[in-house]
Amino acid sequence: MAEVSQGTGGGHKKGGKKRSKKASTRIDFTPMVDLGFLLITFFMLATSLIKQQTMEITMPSDKKVTEENQTVAKASQAVTLILAKDDRVFYYFGQPDAANVVETDYSATGLRQILLEKNYEIAKQVEELKVEKAKTKMEDEVYRKKLTELKAGKDAPVVRIMATDDASYKNLVDALDEMNISSISRYAIVDLDSLDSQLVKGKVN
Repeated sequence: MAEVSQGTGGGHKKGGKKRSKKASTRIDFTPMVDLGFLLITFFMLATSLIKQQTMEITMPSDKKVTEENQTVAKASQAVTLILAKDDRVFYYFGQPDAANVVETDYSATGLRQILLEKNYEIAKQVEELKVEKAKTKMEDEVYRKKLTELKAGKDAPVVRIMATDDASYKNLVDALDEMNISSISRYAIVDLDSLDSQLVKGKVN
């Protein structure tokens, strides 16, 4: 608060003129400090911290696995995605064959629709589980366990994700997002082999 203090301006001699009193202003900043602490406290309580969102990716192991321990996917369950330049993506089902390679995009009616159709039954069960969790207030641990069991079912598709040298990191992130949206947990990021490279070479150029 501002205070005004008045000084006498010194005495005056007898018979002399009276000097005018000078007023000096002093500003007290103590209330401003209190206001600053109140604002800091308010923003600390009213705002929420941003939680970093991460995506877990299980990469293939470099350890040798015996043939008995290998999981061989059926041709009808296998889906291969090949990410190419200019945001183009190709896919085929089962064994590699030039006639089966089809181009699509990353839209909801493109890659997502293809994956959802391939994983229709499991995606449907996942949605039913979400509804059940909301109705019964299912514990998170129980929900995650059931969700993992559903996604890892024997009829779940297996997706291989490959990328050419011209593909961008955004393409890979978009493909991984579609895995989560389509409730597909059995997928792997693998190197593009020569056979698959030849399959899309003529289509990309």
